[in-house]
Amino acid sequence: MDNIRASRTIVKNVGWSILSKIVVFSLKFISVPILARLLTPAEFGVVATGMIVVFFLLLIGGAGLSAGLIREEKEDPEAQDTVFWTNLTVASLLGTLLYFNAAFVAKLLGAPEAKWLLQIFAFLFPIYLGADVASSMLSRRMAFAKDAFWNVISEALGAVVAIAAALAGLGVWALVLQQFVSAIVRLGGLMFASHYMPRFRFSFAKLRALFGYGSRIAGADFANFISFQSPLVVITRVLGLADAGAFSVANRLSDLPNQIVLSGLMGVLFPAFSTMSDQPERRSRALMQSTQMTSVLLAPMLFGFWAVAEPAMSVVFGTQWTFAWPVLGLLAVAKGIMTPCGSFIPFLKATGHAGVLWWFALARAAVVVVGTWIGATIDGLVGVCLALCIANVFIMIGYAAVVFTVAKIPVRAAIHCVVLPLASAVAMAALVRFLLGYARPHIESDLLLLLAGIAAGGVIYLPLMFATQREALSSLAALRR
Repeated sequence: MDNIRASRTIVKNVGWSILSKIVVFSLKFISVPILARLLTPAEFGVVATGMIVVFFLLLIGGAGLSAGLIREEKEDPEAQDTVFWTNLTVASLLGTLLYFNAAFVAKLLGAPEAKWLLQIFAFLFPIYLGADVASSMLSRRMAFAKDAFWNVISEALGAVVAIAAALAGLGVWALVLQQFVSAIVRLGGLMFASHYMPRFRFSFAKLRALFGYGSRIAGADFANFISFQSPLVVITRVLGLADAGAFSVANRLSDLPNQIVLSGLMGVLFPAFSTMSDQPERRSRALMQSTQMTSVLLAPMLFGFWAVAEPAMSVVFGTQWTFAWPVLGLLAVAKGIMTPCGSFIPFLKATGHAGVLWWFALARAAVVVVGTWIGATIDGLVGVCLALCIANVFIMIGYAAVVFTVAKIPVRAAIHCVVLPLASAVAMAALVRFLLGYARPHIESDLLLLLAGIAAGGVIYLPLMFATQREALSSLAALRR
């Protein structure tokens, strides 16, 4: 009974987290196409490049300390204040360094014209890192409804301000204002929701204890960050800002399923897995179920993007972006290959295998950087995306082997929860792509073609899902009862 109750709690919190992502997705689905029609690819490219620097330095600044707070057996107000003041100090130092070295960093990225933007973004660091402690407190308490609410509010206000600024003719400043408004609202909202008010106290002993675990997590996050963001840096340096903007827009659209399901799931699974430290068998079952359901939900969305990429790019972003439809399709495939891995990182974090996570993430980063550079040199944007697809096949297999070995899950069971959902999604996408190719001469409207593809995908995938995932669906239905 306790296991069922705990599982229901996890499902409920995943539901809240995913609900917030759906709302945020809806906002982005509306705002990103509007902004894409009002702004140029180069303007998107310069902001995307600037935000890479911000997120990179935030990984260094946070040092994984908030993850340490989540993993602690009980809340420690002194440790929370220690992390808050550490984050604020480091954020101020990083912001100062970026402000006075913006020209060098912009040139290093291959975008010297982004100097002024980096100087403005330097002021984001205290705002972002200031929210870490409050966010970790809500995660520890599994209070994801409150976290979801403020994420939605911050994204909504940021999108409204960005659209208003773009309509007013402010150009790239619309995207800048979006970042600041969202960050400020999120900081205030999380502090209010967690009832956290920092006090002037500090413990070096507790900082050292948290840093021992957190530094390894931060190292793995840093390597994963390189994997995710290096393609944009490579494109900026090798192909230019216009291609970087096209990649950024296609990446935003193809990443929406991950933002809805995966980011919400990962945020819940880390604290959930952490509470099962004395129940390894239960934690392994939870890993299997979350891996299987993530693949069942995400794989058809992402491989489906590949099937309808051409009409989708035209309908969503307009004719000026149609040239980038192969980029959208291949990026979706690259992400689709990785769908089983959504629960792997929180599992390794919660089980104390930060060292394994770090070395694997480092190897992944090296493969992605080298592969995308070769791809960009040989075949431009399409080459980068093909390189990501090839690299992700080997990365997914390696990740699965490591995690299922740690969890002591039999090979047959591991293959069942990974291969069947992916195979079903690939089969569905291939059939939809074939049908759309046949229908293209007979349907002139891209919108109708897109709707036809979505409908065909649903009709094809649902029977496949019920045929191959009956046991998983039955378990999910039992939790609802």
